[in-house]
Amino acid sequence: MSQTDNKFGELVEIISRLRSPGGCPWDIEQTSRSLIPFFIEEVYEVIEAIDNEDWTAVKEELGDVMLHLIFQALIAEEQNKFNIKDSIDTVSKKLVKRHPHVFDKEVARTSFRANQNWETEKHKEKKRKSRIDGVPSALPSIIQAQRLQQKASYVGFDWEDSKDVWNKINEELEELKIAEKNGDINHIESELGDVIFSLVNLARFLDISAENALRQTNGKFKNRFRYIESKIKEKGKKFEEAELNELEKYWKEAKGKE
Repeated sequence: MSQTDNKFGELVEIISRLRSPGGCPWDIEQTSRSLIPFFIEEVYEVIEAIDNEDWTAVKEELGDVMLHLIFQALIAEEQNKFNIKDSIDTVSKKLVKRHPHVFDKEVARTSFRANQNWETEKHKEKKRKSRIDGVPSALPSIIQAQRLQQKASYVGFDWEDSKDVWNKINEELEELKIAEKNGDINHIESELGDVIFSLVNLARFLDISAENALRQTNGKFKNRFRYIESKIKEKGKKFEEAELNELEKYWKEAKGKE
């Protein structure tokens, strides 16, 4: 048995003891459903640590996610549904079956082809009716849009050139402008959604995560805005008292420091 196996087994035993009589009252009270908010929070903390390239934090947060994986499996085992070994065995078999280009004779010379294999096998296994089924509705809308587009592209529903994608973006922008002029808020909302969907499609076509791109931009905005706040404070003024041209000046300064 490897050291990793020993450590994993040790973690399982610790969590199991916390759930046992005489263990931690909070851990004993938890259910699969009650743990969901904490599980989601831990995943986002991993993402934040990776964005910050804080590898000490990544190490810690991955451990917290692992805790929740084991926690969920132990609760399922208590209810005689499955155990952690069943989960590991299932994903191992899944990986082999969905990678025929690695474990069988099929060839996949590109990552796109490898993803096609994965999606094809998954579609067969799940006996799905549509090739775009299987994208969780609870996903953030940006991620959901890109996953839907990816699934469609794997069966050939895609543009041949980025020019076509840009044409679609420009078309949707024009429709949004017309909707704004007409002043129908429902129509504006619909057309705005189409523009965002088209931009996500461009990100997918360029092999960029739209979610990551937007998250980076959010980070830049926060840094620049906080810089403006600090400069205004240095001047002994309230933010509301600053002129727009002054705010723009500090925004450009912040941008130049990146």
